Amino acid sequence: MDDSAAVAGLLWDEWVPVQIRRLIGDVLPAGEADGRRLVMWLAGVHDIGKATPAFACQVESLADRMRDVGLGMRSVREMGVDRRMAPHALASQVLLGEWLEECCGWAPGQCDQFSVIVGGHHGVPPEYGQISALDNRGHLLWSAGASRRVWRRVQRELLEACAEEFGVRDRLGLWKAVRLPQPVQVLVTALVIVADWIASNPELFPYYPQDAARTSAERAAAAWRGLALPDPWRPAEPPTDVQELFRSRFTLPKGAVARPVQVAAVELARSMAAPGLMVIEAPMGEGKTEAALAVAEIFAARSGAGGVFFALPTMATGNAMFPRLLKWLKRLPSLEGRRHSVLLAHSKAALNDEFTDLMKGAGAVAAVNLDAAPPAQRPAPEVREAVAELVAHVWLRGRKKAMLSSFVAGTVDQLLLAGLKSKHLALRHLAVAGKVVVIDEAHAYDTYMSAYLDRVLSWLGAYRVPVVILSATLPAARRRELIEAYAGTATATATGMGAGAGAGAGAVEGAVSEAFEPVGAAVEYPLLTAVAAGQAPTLRRPGASGRAVCVRLERLDDDPGVLADRLDEQLRDGGCALVVRNTVTRVLETARVLRERFGDDDVTVAHARFLDLDRAFNDKELLRRFGPPGQATDRPGRRHVVVASQVAEQSLDVDFDLLVTDLCPVDLLLQRLGRLHRHPRGVGQADRPARLREPRCLVTGADWSGTVPEPVRGSATVYGKYLLLRSAAVLLPHFEGPDPAPVRLPQDISPLVQGAYGDASAPPTGWAGAMGEARAGHEEHCADQARRAATFRLDDVRKAGEPLIGWVAAGVGDTDDTPEGRAQVRDTRDGLEVIVVQKRGDGTMRTVSWLGQDQRGRDLGGLALPWDQVPQRLAARTAAASAMRLPVQFSYQDVMSRAIGELEELYVPAWQSKDSPWLAGQLILALDEDCQTQLAGFSLRYSKTAGLEVTRV
Repeated sequence: MDDSAAVAGLLWDEWVPVQIRRLIGDVLPAGEADGRRLVMWLAGVHDIGKATPAFACQVESLADRMRDVGLGMRSVREMGVDRRMAPHALASQVLLGEWLEECCGWAPGQCDQFSVIVGGHHGVPPEYGQISALDNRGHLLWSAGASRRVWRRVQRELLEACAEEFGVRDRLGLWKAVRLPQPVQVLVTALVIVADWIASNPELFPYYPQDAARTSAERAAAAWRGLALPDPWRPAEPPTDVQELFRSRFTLPKGAVARPVQVAAVELARSMAAPGLMVIEAPMGEGKTEAALAVAEIFAARSGAGGVFFALPTMATGNAMFPRLLKWLKRLPSLEGRRHSVLLAHSKAALNDEFTDLMKGAGAVAAVNLDAAPPAQRPAPEVREAVAELVAHVWLRGRKKAMLSSFVAGTVDQLLLAGLKSKHLALRHLAVAGKVVVIDEAHAYDTYMSAYLDRVLSWLGAYRVPVVILSATLPAARRRELIEAYAGTATATATGMGAGAGAGAGAVEGAVSEAFEPVGAAVEYPLLTAVAAGQAPTLRRPGASGRAVCVRLERLDDDPGVLADRLDEQLRDGGCALVVRNTVTRVLETARVLRERFGDDDVTVAHARFLDLDRAFNDKELLRRFGPPGQATDRPGRRHVVVASQVAEQSLDVDFDLLVTDLCPVDLLLQRLGRLHRHPRGVGQADRPARLREPRCLVTGADWSGTVPEPVRGSATVYGKYLLLRSAAVLLPHFEGPDPAPVRLPQDISPLVQGAYGDASAPPTGWAGAMGEARAGHEEHCADQARRAATFRLDDVRKAGEPLIGWVAAGVGDTDDTPEGRAQVRDTRDGLEVIVVQKRGDGTMRTVSWLGQDQRGRDLGGLALPWDQVPQRLAARTAAASAMRLPVQFSYQDVMSRAIGELEELYVPAWQSKDSPWLAGQLILALDEDCQTQLAGFSLRYSKTAGLEVTRV
C-alpha cells in the first residue's frame, strides 16, 4: 500500500503531463493538490481486496497463521468455484464502496464513481452483474460467524490507516459532493495501474528484510532512480515571429519563407481562447506537416501537453514521418538537456533502423542493489545513462505501455484502438490524453474507420486534448462530422451536461449543430477551421503559396496495348511517367506489357506485395531517382515508366513528367495529380522534355464508350462503383468540349471534392439510372460498415458522476494491439502474413539471396537459417524483415485454413524458444531456388523486380 501510493505521488509530480493534472484537478475542491491526494489514496487502497478470505486462503500455511489470530476462512477446496466470484480487484471495489458508505456517510451512487477505479485496476472495470453476484456471497469477503467481525475490523483498520496516511481523511467530506467525469475516472484508473505495475516490480522494490526499516518515500525514491523514466515534454511558448519559428524548427530552402497556410495556422493557434481542434486543408506540398508541428508546439505550451502523437494511414507513411519527427524534436529548445521517450508505433517498428538505434541507446531499468549490506551502507542504485537524448525507453515497451512514450509516430490504428472496448483501455487513453494528437490524411478513412475515429475524437474532446487534422482533399460534410464529434463532447463536458449515448446529445447536439452550420457550408480552399470547448468555430482562408499547376485531363481506353503506344509516343524524347493502377493484379499485367515493349530496365514496379525489405528499398529508389531537384541523384535521362499501386499516392515526394491513372475517387485522383510536375524543373519546366512541359494526366481503368462510363471490375471492388461514377461526373467538364478546361491546382481541388461528395450535384444527362443504382449499393455498404463498427466500439462519454462500471463489457478482451485487435478498427480482408525464405536443394534454408547490405555493410542475402538451433541475430532479424502479407485470395476462410495447415508443416522447434523473438510463432513460406512454390491450390512466384505473383493451379 505504501509503495503503490508513493509511486503514484512520484508519477504525479515527475511524469504526468500538466494537461492531465489540470483535467483531474479541475473537478476537485482543492484542484491539483486534491488530484495528487486522490491518485495516491486510490493507489494505496487498490489491493484492499486481498485482505479477504477468498484471496488469503490460497496458501494454506499462511492461511493457518491468519486463522490462529481469529481470521477464520474456508479452504480453497471448500470455497470451490465460488472463489471466481471474488477476484481481488472486484473485492477491492466492494470493500472500498462499503467503507465510504458506512463509515464516511456517502450515498451509494456517489461511492461507485470512486470505487470503480480500484475495481478496474486489472484492466477491466467490473460489470453490475459481477457486483450483484458477489453481494450474495459475503463469505468470500468476510467469512462467517465470529470471524466476520474480525475480518471487517481488519479491512476497516487498513482503510482508515490509508485515509490518514495519504491525507484524505478531512477531504472525503468534501469529495462526496464531487461528480467525477468519466474521463477523470479513466485517467485515475490508468495511473493506479501504472503505479501498481511499478510498485510490483521486484527489481525496483526488492523483497528484502532490511527495507522494512526504510520509509516508503525512501524505497520509492530508490526505485524511481532505478526506473529512470524519461521526462515529459514541458514546452515554452515558441518564438512569436512566425518566420523565426519555421527557420529554427525546420530546414527551409535558401531564401524560402513560411508559406501562407503555415503562417495562418500559427496565427490561428495563437488567437484561440484555448487549445482545441484545428483542421488544416491545403494542397499537396504546401507544408501541412510542418504547420501541424508548429501548431502542436503552441498548443502544448498552452495546454500543458507532454508529447505529440502523429497518426498516419499506413506503416509506410509512419516510417516516412518518423525521421521527420526526430529531426523536429532535436531542434526544440525545450528538450535540451533532458531525456525524452520516442516511439514508432506499428507492428514492424522493431525492423526500422532509426527506431532500433534509439532502442540501443535506451539502457535498461537499473535494479536496486540487493546485496546484504544494511540500508545505511548500501550504495544508491546506479542509473545507466542513455546514449541519446531521445530514447525508446526499455520500460515503455510492449503493447500495453509503449504508447505512454512522449513522442509517437505511427499508424492511425494506434489511435483508433482508443475507441475499441478492450482490456487496459484506460492505459491507451492515458497515453493520448497527455499529448497533442495530429491526424494526417483525414480523407483516407472509410465509413468503418471513420466510425471509430469520430468516437475517439469525442473522447479527445472530453479530455481537452489539442488535435490537428490534416487533409488535402476533405469533403465539407466530413469536415463538419469531425468537428462535431470533437467539439460536441468537449462543449458538453465543459458545461457539465455530458454527451449521453452519442456525441452531443439532446440540447447540446442541437446547439452544436447550429453553431457548426458554417463549417459544413465552407468550400474555400485552402481552409483552416478551429474550435475549442464552448467556442464557436473560427474559419480562416489563407492564400495558397502561389505555386500552381494546370493539368490537362484525357480519357484513355483501357487496353494495355493502347497505353504502350501512347507512352511510346509521349516518351519519344525521354521523360518519366507514372502509371497508377487500383489493384496489384493490374500493376503486374501492365508492367508485363510495358516491359515487353520498352525492356526491363526502363520499367519499375511498386506495390504492397513485396517483402518488407524490398518495399523499403523500392521506396528509397523511387525517392533517389524521382525525388525533388537537388535531392534525387539519378533521375533517368531517357524514358522511364513506373507502374505502381496506391503506394505512390501519398507520403512519397516524387515528381513525374506524365501521369496515367485508373479512374478512382476524385480526392485520391487529386492526390495522384500531386505527383505530376510536383516541383519546378528549370524556368518554365524547360528541363523536362518539350512534349511533356505541359502537365497531362491520362485517365483509364474504365470503358468510356457508353453514355455512362463503366469502371473495370477491380476498381469497383476496391472503391465501389458509386464513388467512381461521382468522380467521373465531376471530371466531365475537364474531358469534354472542343477545348476542355484543365484542372487547376490548387484552385479546383475543393470544387471537385465538394462536387463529388456533396448531395447537391445532379447527375449528368443519361446517368441518373446508373447513379441511382450505384448510390443505393453504396449507402447499403456504408450502413453495413457502421453497424459492424458499432459491435466493439466504445460508448461515448457519459454524464459526470456515472461510474465506469461495465465500460468495456462485451469487448474484444486482451487483443487490442494485436492483428486480431487491429482488424477490428479496419474493415479489410487481410491475408496471412508470412516470413519468406529460400530452401536450397540440399534442404538448408537461408534468407532470400538478392538482399543487399545493411547500413553497416553486412550482407543480408543468403544468410544461414539452421534447423537445429536459433539462427544468428542478423539472420533472424533479416528473415523477419523479409515478411509479407499474402493477397486477398488467402483471406477467405477455406483457403486460409488450408494455407495455414500447409505452412505449419514447416515447423522448426528450435526457432520457437524465447531466444528467438524474431521467428517464434511465425509462419514460414519457403521458396525454392527459382523463387517459386505452391500453396493452397495456388502457384506463387516472387521476383525482386515484380514482387509476388499468384495464379491458381
